[in-house]
Amino acid sequence: MTDINRQMAKGAIWMVLFKLLERFIGLISTVILARLLHPADFGLVAIATSLIAIIELLGAFNFDVALIQNTQSNRSHYDTAWTFNVFYGIFSAAILVAISWSAADFYNDFRLQPIISCLALASMVAGFENIGVVAFRKNMRFDQEFKFLISKKLISFTVTLTCAWFVRSYWALIAGMLTGRVAGVVISYISQPYRPQICLSAKNELFRFSRWLIFNNVLFFLMHRSADFIIGKLAGPSGLGIYNISYEISNLPTTELVAPINRAVFPGYSKIGGDLVALRKSFLDVTAMIAILAVPAGIGLAAVASPLVAVMLGDKWTETVPLIEILAFYGVIGALQTNIGSVFIAMGKPKLLTFAAAIYVSFLLPLLYMGIKLYGVTGAAWGFLITAIINMPITIIITAYSIDLSIISYIIAVWRPILSSAIMFFLIRNIIDKLDQICLQPPKIIILLVSVLIGVIIYITILLSLWLLSGKPTGAEKQLLDKLKTKIIKFL
Repeated sequence: MTDINRQMAKGAIWMVLFKLLERFIGLISTVILARLLHPADFGLVAIATSLIAIIELLGAFNFDVALIQNTQSNRSHYDTAWTFNVFYGIFSAAILVAISWSAADFYNDFRLQPIISCLALASMVAGFENIGVVAFRKNMRFDQEFKFLISKKLISFTVTLTCAWFVRSYWALIAGMLTGRVAGVVISYISQPYRPQICLSAKNELFRFSRWLIFNNVLFFLMHRSADFIIGKLAGPSGLGIYNISYEISNLPTTELVAPINRAVFPGYSKIGGDLVALRKSFLDVTAMIAILAVPAGIGLAAVASPLVAVMLGDKWTETVPLIEILAFYGVIGALQTNIGSVFIAMGKPKLLTFAAAIYVSFLLPLLYMGIKLYGVTGAAWGFLITAIINMPITIIITAYSIDLSIISYIIAVWRPILSSAIMFFLIRNIIDKLDQICLQPPKIIILLVSVLIGVIIYITILLSLWLLSGKPTGAEKQLLDKLKTKIIKFL
């Protein structure tokens, strides 16, 4: 294993650790808030944050990505990036306050006006965050990145839950968001000695790389947030609240788990972006590892959705069950493709990512609109899943062409986790159905725990059996077994 690959592996461990802690905190927060608040509270905030995301994405120049990708970036690049962030933060806050009344009128809910105004302040504050923290990722110091990110999350979590306990309204969510932004700025200057200055000298160089990423931001917004506008208008805050909670829970073990891995490996990809052979090997290794971890987690979640909702959220959230089942499969497909975008950007070809995203959006928007019109929030979930199924082979073909990748090699990297997870899904669903038919039905928490335990055993058994039958090929299974063996030896 090369030094770059070792750094990528260590970085991935730190970022996965952060994401696991962040999502654990988020999960605890969601469970508690779901008991204290109502679906409409989550829906109101989702509408407001979607509107804010539109304004913010127009100024989301992804300068952090440009700074990491450019191995020659210097102080002028960092200062220029910080200056644009500050200026746009102030500008976006002014625009948001100006449109807040119109937005409230459009959704026929004037509670949105003060919500948007408060979150506009959060956008302005975030623009002042110390750009120097990008160096944590660029220099692959993910331990420092971990401390920075987890500190912000803990502060926001504490404020949100405290406010929710006392006020029992959507203002708890607003308070947590605003506090998190303020904490991020303060901690960024404490944790990083770099002190940015007003500067615009590197604007041309930064924008030359970032212009494609701005287009990507628009497309990714349409991919992930367009449903909020349509559902918010057609189904109201309550329907949107149910959809957003379903989406959050369903994607916890897939795209949310994969995001920190991609965050960690991107700097490594950037360092080997000119070496196609090394980049291709690293891509397949990372994809195989993602498949082993994310595929069973997502499919397993779909299998236990019913008892999970009963235990975590309670009876008022039963409408989320079918949505979680559908969106969990969507999350699995998305997890297997998120690594591709990091490769395109590391190669200095963000236009490939833009092209792939444009194809995805062209399928998604009509399917999403028709699904919501015909079947409500469940139709939205089906729209996402069908689009992902259609788009996946297209994205893989684009990737294969760009890095001279054999599609067979991609299939070899992922087929064992997919097949093992599929078998696990059908067996677990059968077990849950049998337990539900027992006269003295066990509590839902027992059904959930038993299903998860059996599912883990089934998946590992089938995965290792397929690996042995395949001749013990070098890959993610062997890497995990070697690491486990090393840990056991050290422990003994």
